[in-house]
Amino acid sequence: MSCDASEGAGHRGAVNSFLAGRWRGMVGAMSRSLLITLAFLAALPAVAEVRVSAASSLRESLSAVAAAFEGETGTDVVLSFAGSSQLARQIAAGAPVDVFFSANAAWMDDLEARGAVVAGSRVDLLSNSLVLIAPVAAEGDDPFALLGDGRVAMGLVEAVPAGIYGKAAFEKLGWWERIAPRVVQGDNVRAALRLVARGEAALGVVYATDAVVEPKVRVVRVLPDPEPPILYPVVQVRSGEEAAAFMAFLQSEAALEIFRAAGFREPE
Repeated sequence: MSCDASEGAGHRGAVNSFLAGRWRGMVGAMSRSLLITLAFLAALPAVAEVRVSAASSLRESLSAVAAAFEGETGTDVVLSFAGSSQLARQIAAGAPVDVFFSANAAWMDDLEARGAVVAGSRVDLLSNSLVLIAPVAAEGDDPFALLGDGRVAMGLVEAVPAGIYGKAAFEKLGWWERIAPRVVQGDNVRAALRLVARGEAALGVVYATDAVVEPKVRVVRVLPDPEPPILYPVVQVRSGEEAAAFMAFLQSEAALEIFRAAGFREPE
């Protein structure tokens, strides 16, 4: 009995030793494979990328410009759209952005004063017009008849460029005191556009380029140009070849043709 038990124990020991050896071999092979894979990935060239924060009103046109740039250079363009004020605050707080395209000069001035952008890289690239819109089914052209008991959708009048410009235009027309109690404010100009498109606001203030892309609204009238005029400045936030190349492409005739087709114009 004791002999059989000894032989059994020896057999189990041999099996365990064999399995342990196989396991060590497998782990070693996997480690070598992992090291080879990591070395291969490290040898691959990094994908060039430029991160762009831009005003909401640039969404369609800038997306088309970015696609053209990607096709020409192979550099990926990562676009982020929001209100200019929100984006400027993010950049001032250190957000990882390479290029900032604003719909308002004042926010760009603030970033330059803070030293938060590349000095000397700013270009006042585009201009726009402000329009008063209504749902496409609304009849008539008298703004106050169209308004009735409804609301006027605008961007934040103390922060969002289109809201700031819109308030200035209404003041120029002598309408602000009458309209102010009816104003509903949104985080960006596209929020105002959506409210009118859904019929949740009787009137709205947006850029002419916004009205073009939304078939559910129509232009009631073009609002007076504000002082100072509507500008879309663009600036390089961080140094880098890709960011500089994208800045140069934005100023090319190919890019400007896309912006003009969307309704933007170049500053006078």
